[in-house]
Amino acid sequence: MSIPAGFLVAALAGIAIERGVIQFLKGRPLETLLATFGVSLILQQLVRTVISPLNRTVVSPEWMSGSLVVNDALSLTLNRLFVLGFALVVFAGLMLIMRRTRLGLEVRAVTQNRSMARAMGIRATRVDIMTFALGSGVAGLAGVALSQLTNVGPNLGQNYIIDSFMVVVFGGVGNLWGTLVAGLSLGVMNQLIEPWAGAVLAKIIVLVFIILFIQKRPRGLFPQKGRAAEG
Repeated sequence: MSIPAGFLVAALAGIAIERGVIQFLKGRPLETLLATFGVSLILQQLVRTVISPLNRTVVSPEWMSGSLVVNDALSLTLNRLFVLGFALVVFAGLMLIMRRTRLGLEVRAVTQNRSMARAMGIRATRVDIMTFALGSGVAGLAGVALSQLTNVGPNLGQNYIIDSFMVVVFGGVGNLWGTLVAGLSLGVMNQLIEPWAGAVLAKIIVLVFIILFIQKRPRGLFPQKGRAAEG
């Protein structure tokens, strides 16, 4: 039940944020970034004040407990395998929405050319609301998945903000396939480096790699082309 509940609650919160803050900052990406970061700090403090500042442990179902032993040197915990499979299912759902539904078509149209989309009768404001709700709902699903890996608390998503930006920059803004490839490749790279370099140095090495990569390909692995790039 936490999966649909997490999506619904986060989507409603996303709509409230879009209507209360984001709609007044259209065309100003830097101010939007700062505003959303400020809202995240407000929400964290709200949780600490209203609910609790302490972390809460979420008990995994029995079928997600234990591990899959590949050999003496490698074993995979079932909860992490579930999270990986869950992420792929969510990715497939997003691809289906963006490629096979009216909402996905309207989102792509508004993203590429907002004025032309409105001239064709698309309600751009409604698309903005639905897009932000969908993105926030997916973030809620991410929170549900992370509850199986770590404790739930006000700072649950804070450790993943920098990683998320690195994935978007490396994969290419506005490309779902780029997000998938970048997330998997950077995650694997970090896990391969971490055993001998340590967690902090591994993050630094990955960050330096991305900086050097962006110097050669500023638009990322999968840059947008045509009208999408112009928008």
